[in-house]
Amino acid sequence: MRLYQGIRSLILTLFRKILFLWVRTDVSGNSVDALGLSPDTPVCYVLQYSSLSNRLVLEQEVIRAQLPGASTSLPVKNGPSHSFFFLYRRVGKSLRIRQTPRPTPEYRMLVRYGLEHPEKDVQIVPVSLFWGRSPDKEKSLVKLLLSDTWSVAGRLQKLLIILVHGRNTYVQFNTPLSLKQVIDEYRHSEERANRKLARILRTHFRKVRQAVLGPDLSHRRTLVEGLLRTQAVKEAIRETSAKEDAPPEKVRARAYRYADEIAASMSIVTIRFLEVVLAWLWNRLYKGIAVNNINVVKESAQDNAVVYVPCHRSHMDYLLLSYVLYKNGLMPPHIAAGINLNMPLVGPILRRGGAFFMRRSFRDNPLYATVFNEYMHVMFTRGYSMEYFVEGGRSRTGRMLQPRPGMLSMTVRSFLRDHRKPIVFVPVYIGYEKVMEERSYLGELRGKKKQKESVFGLAKSARSLSSSFGKVAVNFGEAIHLSDVLDEVQDSWRDEAYDAEYRPAWLSRAVSELSLRVASNINASVAVNPIGMISTVLLGTERLAMDENQLVRLADQYADLLKAFPYADTMTLPEGSGKDWVTYCESMGLVSRQPQKLGDIIGLEGSNATLMTYYRNNIQHLFALPALVASLFENKSSLARERIVFLAGVAYPYIRSELFLKYQPGEAKDAINQWIDVLVNKGLLVSMGNGRVARPEEGTDAMLRLRMLSRFIIQTVERYHITLGILRKYGSGRITAEELEEQSTLLAERMSILFGLNAPEFFDKTLFRNFIANMQTNGVITTDDNGLLCYGEGLDEVADDARLVLSVEKRQAIQQVTMLGA
Repeated sequence: MRLYQGIRSLILTLFRKILFLWVRTDVSGNSVDALGLSPDTPVCYVLQYSSLSNRLVLEQEVIRAQLPGASTSLPVKNGPSHSFFFLYRRVGKSLRIRQTPRPTPEYRMLVRYGLEHPEKDVQIVPVSLFWGRSPDKEKSLVKLLLSDTWSVAGRLQKLLIILVHGRNTYVQFNTPLSLKQVIDEYRHSEERANRKLARILRTHFRKVRQAVLGPDLSHRRTLVEGLLRTQAVKEAIRETSAKEDAPPEKVRARAYRYADEIAASMSIVTIRFLEVVLAWLWNRLYKGIAVNNINVVKESAQDNAVVYVPCHRSHMDYLLLSYVLYKNGLMPPHIAAGINLNMPLVGPILRRGGAFFMRRSFRDNPLYATVFNEYMHVMFTRGYSMEYFVEGGRSRTGRMLQPRPGMLSMTVRSFLRDHRKPIVFVPVYIGYEKVMEERSYLGELRGKKKQKESVFGLAKSARSLSSSFGKVAVNFGEAIHLSDVLDEVQDSWRDEAYDAEYRPAWLSRAVSELSLRVASNINASVAVNPIGMISTVLLGTERLAMDENQLVRLADQYADLLKAFPYADTMTLPEGSGKDWVTYCESMGLVSRQPQKLGDIIGLEGSNATLMTYYRNNIQHLFALPALVASLFENKSSLARERIVFLAGVAYPYIRSELFLKYQPGEAKDAINQWIDVLVNKGLLVSMGNGRVARPEEGTDAMLRLRMLSRFIIQTVERYHITLGILRKYGSGRITAEELEEQSTLLAERMSILFGLNAPEFFDKTLFRNFIANMQTNGVITTDDNGLLCYGEGLDEVADDARLVLSVEKRQAIQQVTMLGA
């Protein structure tokens, strides 16, 4: 018997070595730490389909990763000489063998062992294996035959698949199941225990397959024609025909053109091609791509329709995200792209990569709006993953832009119509050390007209391939279940009946809450990098320059603040120390060095002073609360702790709305108190023991750090005071919101010139608009029947409190324009 097993093992080893002369694998989860394996408990691997090639691949990857061996024996008396089993056994004869969900003998033996030995456990590790990915169904039957799909291949087809796709094999090890826990409740019924474990494994493999391959792809033409047969589109065609007095056939043809213009044509052949091209591109542009919290996506993709909602900083965003997902064994999403990207040559490639195109505005085109809504609804009900940018466009300032409700509203309305497939939003923070478009952003911030995307512009930007843009981080944030948001906003939402046109009265509240939560979770996943830290410190100085040793020390100290009270578990901090970060920024050409005998001076020169505000703004929200507390000591040597919490709490809702902070208004008080404790522990504030807190003595290093910290947020508070000052100048009921916004922008621009402020967002009109809208929401100001803003005595108190943080020079500058008394 041993001789037979030895010969058999030798033959299998020979087959495995021959197979891997051709096969190349991409593997995930293949480590003891990733799987969380207990060293004292036996390990057993389970594969979905019975196949010699699958077994050989499993053994090879187990050996490579030094995992507990798949070639060791199962802990079963008279059992097989290997520690794995197939879930589906083979039936049939010769080349017509197929897989059926019939338990294998090894499977039954393992369950019986678990029932007979209740004190013992076995770790069952499901392993999914894909020879290539999902096929391009709409191109040829050959590709359908020779790709790994939802269908099960016979032996001859499997051989051809290995020959064609063996060099693109993906293996995924998944979190182990505890045999003891699974079968514990059925210890008196072996058959029920068998069924339960089999059901869990079948469900697991199905979810992984859907996450990796995506739902079955339909023929694009069939999808487009199907949209025109939906009741909503038929009704829209009838209404448009009657309104325009046009023949229904002509309107239907227009609806078809709309659907054809919108629909993606995802091709896995194109995705594979793009994988190779993008891998080369990233190696040329970046020094590495760091991916964090990918397990959030893998867990979400198995049970839900996933909507990826990244921040939008660069045209590289959607390419990076699709690439990262594909490399981690997940199907790239369908991506909402602006119609401006549907350019010659580029548009067809993007469409085959999963992009579907949308017009910038279709409010005045109900037929187009209906077709687009129905397309979205079909995508969600079929379980496709989607991606869109809630900000609408790219951020030119480095801050998170105010979310636009359009796509979120469509998603919510689609889910209300059919919520059998749960929808989960996965926020994604994509952090660049340098964005490719930084120079064009700089021009636009200085008033230059935004350039329209074109093939020639794309060719021009190709010159950037010789430059280095540092590292990129792709951080996945905490998932948001749409049903949970709806439960909080309207717990009876499941009791209503919805159709394509119905918009419940509470829809806008649900979309607003969802928007805020998405933006906050994106910011909570921020990747702090060396450039963000150094820019934050340097931009806090008056002359944008600092002694190198002092800069290094302050960068390390502010990084320690972030570690002392971490903003979120999903954020990441840079490796190294302040000295490493300064050297790195210098190598990237973002800071200048001026040698000096008493110590080198590091500074920002020319356009870099403005460019670095972009990277400072990426992480400004992390310092918002401690900086707000620090700013209260700008003109006060000490304050009662309760007064600090109150004043910071008054400003918090406005700062939260602008920077998308994660704390709910009710949680802000605790967070402010915790930050006071941290600042006291770090020596930036002094506890006086009588309920008061004081700033350090003037001229000390601690006072320098406190004052520098306050400058991280001071410009935001100054903008608020500008608006309040102008409003009080005119008086209650004397100015409209639009006029106040315009006057505030002009005064901020003037102060920017007078005080040499390099932050373009200081006079960003949208920030003033948001602040005014929030004051209306919070009841600080109201609007009368003539559209004029009215306020009471409470506004004067808020304005007086805001002046606590302003320097004398800036108070005078505002007073000169607003003609307010000191």
